[in-house]
Amino acid sequence: MSMFDSDTSSQGNGDKHFRQISRDRLLYEMIRSAKRPDSKSSNWKVLIMDRITVKIMSCSCKMADITDEGVSLVEQIHKRRQPLPSMDAVYYIQPTKENVDFLLADMAGKAPLYKEAYVFFSSSVSKELVADIKKEPTIKSRLRGMKEMNLEYFAIDSQCFITDHGNALEELYGDEEFSRKGDECLTAMANRIATVFASMLEFPFVRYRAAKSLDPTTMTTFCDLIPTKLAAAVWNNLMKYKTLNHFPQIETCDLLILDRSIDQIAPVIHEWTYDAMCHDLLEMDGNKYVHVVSVPSKIGDGYERKEVLLEDHDPVWLELRHSHIADASERLHDKMTNFVSRNKAAQMHGRDGGEMSTRDLQKMVQALPQYNEQMDKLSLHVDLAGKINGIIREMGLREVGQLEQDLVFGDAGTKDIIKFLKEQDATDEQKIRLLMIYVATHPEKFETDKLAKILELADLLPEDMKAIYNMRFLESAPDSMNTSNSGFPLKFDNKKRRGLRKDRPGEEAAWQLSRFYPIIEELIEKLSKNELPVNEYPCMNDPSPTFHGASHSVSARVLDAPAAHSMRSRRATWARPRNSDDGYSSDSILRRSASEFIKRRGKRIFVFIVGGATRSEMRVIHKLTTKLSREIILGSSSLDDPAQFIEVGY
Repeated sequence: MSMFDSDTSSQGNGDKHFRQISRDRLLYEMIRSAKRPDSKSSNWKVLIMDRITVKIMSCSCKMADITDEGVSLVEQIHKRRQPLPSMDAVYYIQPTKENVDFLLADMAGKAPLYKEAYVFFSSSVSKELVADIKKEPTIKSRLRGMKEMNLEYFAIDSQCFITDHGNALEELYGDEEFSRKGDECLTAMANRIATVFASMLEFPFVRYRAAKSLDPTTMTTFCDLIPTKLAAAVWNNLMKYKTLNHFPQIETCDLLILDRSIDQIAPVIHEWTYDAMCHDLLEMDGNKYVHVVSVPSKIGDGYERKEVLLEDHDPVWLELRHSHIADASERLHDKMTNFVSRNKAAQMHGRDGGEMSTRDLQKMVQALPQYNEQMDKLSLHVDLAGKINGIIREMGLREVGQLEQDLVFGDAGTKDIIKFLKEQDATDEQKIRLLMIYVATHPEKFETDKLAKILELADLLPEDMKAIYNMRFLESAPDSMNTSNSGFPLKFDNKKRRGLRKDRPGEEAAWQLSRFYPIIEELIEKLSKNELPVNEYPCMNDPSPTFHGASHSVSARVLDAPAAHSMRSRRATWARPRNSDDGYSSDSILRRSASEFIKRRGKRIFVFIVGGATRSEMRVIHKLTTKLSREIILGSSSLDDPAQFIEVGY
């Protein structure tokens, strides 16, 4: 490794998905490369990170992965550390003045903390900071090399990343006037988005939702320009990356930049998939869940608390997470039944006759020690699904969910809201979410006293009402697309039912309360077909003089040119069997050979949403990856569950 390297290349990626590429770059391109040519020297090293990079690393790599690459100790750069002068150190840090000062304090002077150092910056480092490092006389001989990794995003899913700007809504939409804080937020966000493309070796067509004006006399606000400003900032960063080795010089993928105003419904409506229900209804810390299990003993059953992670390494979770909760529950019962039928000892144990419930089957198999390992894979999810279904019944969520979806599809209105508030004993959170959907579908109510009367009927606290009124900041102006695809019209014909969604032809809901779909589903499909209007979703690139403002057919020809593929290939991880062969055959998803996946796909589509993405939107990108045979990657400032979105509204 040279004294300063900004190469984004890596070797041997194979056919891998988005998060796998991120993981491999961190483990192999960074940690594994930090080794001495002298094989006699110890390979053990210290990994030093800052508050941001430690979170980036934890999203993509497990501690066992890091240890396998010769790391014996992980430290945080801002904390006081024990000197280890016989060991080398690997620094994975942001290129900030504070971090560089810490680095110099560690490695300069007569008594450095470590023998030698390999420095990897998460994004582009300024010339001033490089100069600060080079002018320190004692450090040059102790630096084995410096490199820009250009990896400063959080890969939270095989096809989803965040920039970790959880306060983006507050900083960008809380005040209509331009603020320095908002500008700084967009700059930092753009920097992290750009590192996604540097890491993936992709150069995108950058499209964004254009600012809307109702008429020539209407002033465009800072909020209106957020996608435009972000697209310009991302573009400027990409232009810098084009000078790097191996970075593509022609467009290889699509990037569509949106903001939360494109769909106000998705963050608050009840999403009925297994994944969304877990995070919405259960007490979870991120993807961590505390599972209380029964432990049989001679003196009676006891209980044990186990922390489990609902992530891709769990094959049952991987198979069921995007399924409707009713479908997931049925499939879990089928798995348990199949497990019992395929194990003779289990059958002997349950010969009392009669059909057994899923819970009975679970208890029966738990009593057989030889099946505990296999049973654990199902037991967790049987418990989770059971708790979710219990909460749905106790809280009357089916009635709430039906009214939510009727509002969105134009099958319910003000009278239905008033009737519900009078007759149903709903929780405050249910009422807040329902009323947020109501004002999104009836924005004209902000200008009348009708909303105040409805809020009075709801008997909410003043701070709860504030969250509802703050939905005004996300109001979007009309555009030429069908109102089911875009923002909210200024005026309504009160004689007609209105809806922000229309039932999609050929996609009848298989389960109750599964009609809803987020707006990005239609936008991605239109982008894939080159049907997004160029005047509403312009492109930062200038591939031809006629691209901007040209006819729709011209834009389609430009974007539909023979696709240059990313220099990092991809593997689909969305493929899964609808039905399992036995009680825990979901493992086959993790073992599936590369030959069973589609190896050559169309160019990737990246969609970035400023202001937080939702689990329904994450579900959609997995669904469309299958449908369109193009890997679709969702990015956002954060991934928010309804409670988090409502809290921001305060």
